[in-house]
Amino acid sequence: MTKEIIHTNKAPKAIGTYSQAVKVDHIVYLSGQIPLVPETMTIIDGDITAQITQVFDNLKAVAEAAGGDFSDIVKLNVFLTDLSHFPLVNEIMGHYFDEPYPARAVIGVAALPKNAAVEMDAIMFLKPQEYPAS
Repeated sequence: MTKEIIHTNKAPKAIGTYSQAVKVDHIVYLSGQIPLVPETMTIIDGDITAQITQVFDNLKAVAEAAGGDFSDIVKLNVFLTDLSHFPLVNEIMGHYFDEPYPARAVIGVAALPKNAAVEMDAIMFLKPQEYPAS
């Protein structure tokens, strides 16, 4: 078993005791991302659409740093403080993912860090040809 900590400056730095992602063999566990702009570490200005888009952009940066992309995500968890935004998640997700889509859960929560309206985490499976030899 090989374990690697993933970090990229193209996504927000960890704001707690966690890593952006951890790669174990062919599996990558991507930590939750909120709509922080990596350069400023502040929540992106704008409405929920801007927040959802920023979260997908942050996840994409971490996935790429791990050697994958959204086609490698097998499980996506979405946390919303207002479940009425669920249709927007579906719409925006359609710009980032192609079929077959990953398994997904959408969970309503009372609050998220830094008063974000959305957070997402994911699990990614890297195909053997994409996984660097040890």
